[in-house]
Amino acid sequence: MSFAWQASLLDQHDEPHFGGVADGLERIHLGLGAWVDVRPGWLTGADAAFDEVRAAIPWQADTRVMWDNVVAVPRLTAFYQTGMPLPHPLLTQARDRLSAHYRDELGEPFTSAGCCLYRDGRDSVAWHGDTIGRGSTHDTMVAILSLGSARMLTFRPRGGGQTAYRVALGHGDLAVMGGSCQRTWEHAIPKTAKPVGPRISIQFRPRGVR
Repeated sequence: MSFAWQASLLDQHDEPHFGGVADGLERIHLGLGAWVDVRPGWLTGADAAFDEVRAAIPWQADTRVMWDNVVAVPRLTAFYQTGMPLPHPLLTQARDRLSAHYRDELGEPFTSAGCCLYRDGRDSVAWHGDTIGRGSTHDTMVAILSLGSARMLTFRPRGGGQTAYRVALGHGDLAVMGGSCQRTWEHAIPKTAKPVGPRISIQFRPRGVR
């Protein structure tokens, strides 16, 4: 696959390496027991890592049934369940660093990784919560590492309504959704008509959360 995208002028000449998770971390309390941690630029040199990670993952084009029609899922995906090796050392390092940082609060490690490739502004993910498994009944965490062009991650209370919070994620940024976030809030990556390059999202989850 070949995609044109604009690298960050501040990041493109650096070798990929992680900073401390806590450095510059901001926790936003959404309400209803939900929160989001945002750590801009956690992975320095993320633009150099983008092509490596994209090439290492065997992306799949999925379909789904919508209103009695089979439609293409508007993004490419790959999933690495608990126990499966991750496709690039940077992803293994990210998972282990997140597990170490959140061990006391989460009480368990991150063990799986879901990967999404948003090819351009037409690719998206609709409003949802990660409620397959324990996320439907228990507080948990989902950590998102973003590579490539920035896209808007939006939040609203479960049940609908207007977007209540949004954050642009790309170029090595980290966002961690915690507390009751998966049960009481929904999140989405909306489509955009603005010119935007591809973005890779890697979602790290504990065992039994999807």
